[in-house]
Amino acid sequence: MTVDVAHVFVPGLGLDGRSSARLRELLPGRVVLLPGMGLAASVPSLDVLAGRLVAELGEGPVVLIGHSQSCQVVAAAATDPRVAAVVLLGPTTDPRLRSVAWLAAQWLRTAVHEPLRTMPAVVAQWWRTGPRAMAALFRTAAPDRIDRRLAHVQVPVVVVRGTHDRLCPHDWAVRVATAAPRGRLVEIEGAAHMTPQTHPAEVAAVVGSSY
Repeated sequence: MTVDVAHVFVPGLGLDGRSSARLRELLPGRVVLLPGMGLAASVPSLDVLAGRLVAELGEGPVVLIGHSQSCQVVAAAATDPRVAAVVLLGPTTDPRLRSVAWLAAQWLRTAVHEPLRTMPAVVAQWWRTGPRAMAALFRTAAPDRIDRRLAHVQVPVVVVRGTHDRLCPHDWAVRVATAAPRGRLVEIEGAAHMTPQTHPAEVAAVVGSSY
């Protein structure tokens, strides 16, 4: 039996709806922008951000699709009864990335594997959101324990990472996936961090198999 669900996309740090535009051509859905994630607004606590996301879910059921740092907000909202499944694309919540120097180094090691054609759009989205909101979101979200939150999520959780993604290394992706009672990991060969832009067909297939 086919389950009729809505897809709700939450962009990553500094990104907006453009980051999932190619994916949404294959997998129609709504984008929820939040402070630091497409909105240049004051960033509240992570639980308040999750509450704002929950308020946008509609009647349900929904599949929540987070990317990068928004995965923490998605995980915090995932216990809502309208959520049928969760897909976390490259969750950048590894405690090792809380060091700015280490984060910058891993970002550079990842960026060299991203197609150059995608960078102007990424920079444009960062410019729209603004460094103040992005920095505030990082300070708010980075310390939050996504693994502890996922331990209470009873719906399927799929963690997706590109094999060249240093912002979401393999060992961290395994830890996040296994934290959820019904979690699993899918790795996309040759991809880096911007999988919704660079590998939309593969991501769409994973989302379609998540519920």
